[in-house]
Amino acid sequence: MLDVAISSGFHDFSLRGSSLALEQVKAAAGHPAPSLIPSGTMVSPLCDFLMRTTRFLVRSFLWALAYSFCGLCACLVSLKVLWHIIRKPAETFQWTVRETLPACLNDTSLGTHCYVRIKESGLRFHYVAAGERSKPLMLLLHGFPEFWYSWRYQLQEFKSEFRVVAVDLRGYGESDVPIGRENYQLDCLITDVKDIVESLGYKKCVLIGHDWGGLIAWCSAIYYPEMISKIVILNCPHPTVFCDYIVRHPSQLIKSSYLFFFQVPWLPEFVLTISDFKVLKYLFTSQSTGIRTKGCKMTEDEIEAYLYIFSQPEAFSGPLSYFRNIFSSLPLNQNEVMTPTLLLWGEKEEFLEFRMAEVTKAYVKSSFRLNIVPEASHWLQQDQPEIVNNLIWEFLKEVGQ
Repeated sequence: MLDVAISSGFHDFSLRGSSLALEQVKAAAGHPAPSLIPSGTMVSPLCDFLMRTTRFLVRSFLWALAYSFCGLCACLVSLKVLWHIIRKPAETFQWTVRETLPACLNDTSLGTHCYVRIKESGLRFHYVAAGERSKPLMLLLHGFPEFWYSWRYQLQEFKSEFRVVAVDLRGYGESDVPIGRENYQLDCLITDVKDIVESLGYKKCVLIGHDWGGLIAWCSAIYYPEMISKIVILNCPHPTVFCDYIVRHPSQLIKSSYLFFFQVPWLPEFVLTISDFKVLKYLFTSQSTGIRTKGCKMTEDEIEAYLYIFSQPEAFSGPLSYFRNIFSSLPLNQNEVMTPTLLLWGEKEEFLEFRMAEVTKAYVKSSFRLNIVPEASHWLQQDQPEIVNNLIWEFLKEVGQ
């Protein structure tokens, strides 16, 4: 679940009100918005003070509003949990730590399990790699709540032309889990990508990201364009688009309410474990949010693979820290993407509105393709792997490897 961020609305708002988003998009597209202050005009100290004060007050109000919404979400979820406890007390507190590794995670046809320790943080990252080391690097970044296995179809598909590496992001799976919320700030996650590429012995890569991995991929392309030859983003709009969109569209705000709930300490961790990880199972298997394509629906063994990873002690502490840093991570200081970009969007996406994908084009200054994947849910690389893989191949051949 996308994971990008609600802090969006907390960047500097001018008195232009609702026209701000359109002006930003025009400016990003090469059509600068007209300034409210004529060129060469000196701003008096009083005027400057009033402008700064107004911005501070608006920002403070939005922060207060956001945290109030966090509290509201927490109260509503708490009531729901309390009702669940009253109705099914035994089931509520029943969950099992999986101790046996599911067979699918030992499938040698998917690749080789490896580890790499990076210089900047000293953290050790687990990854699964397929394809020869001499081939160009394709780095795959998963979302929430996922891990390397969500790329199983892509590991097999692209190994003929690439060294395909599906990594467990920091705090996930078998990668290191640093203690402390500050260790999951967005700049740490972006630096991880750079350090992983370098530690694997490469100078460039094709970067593919889904959900939170998509946000990290966007930011990596913005801040390290020389290292990213192409990016493929799955179900994640440009972060600035999300930032502007969510404060103006209540429907998206409601869909993203879980982002506010995740700001609350310990309660989200508990909710995710209720009834033996019922929420996790629902996300991947339900008719509304789950993987629906016949032949791609998760098997019992594959569901157990996810439960094996997330049933381990403190397994959600790292992933939820991504969300808890989002207010301090966005908006970005830079926005333009100079890297050829493919954006794939599931037709049945339940968490993000498609309009954001369309507006994203304004921030990409290189070649840009947007493709809707028919009948695909939020988990589109698992839901429609054949279509997704074909679209990625077309993009890679179109812009050149």
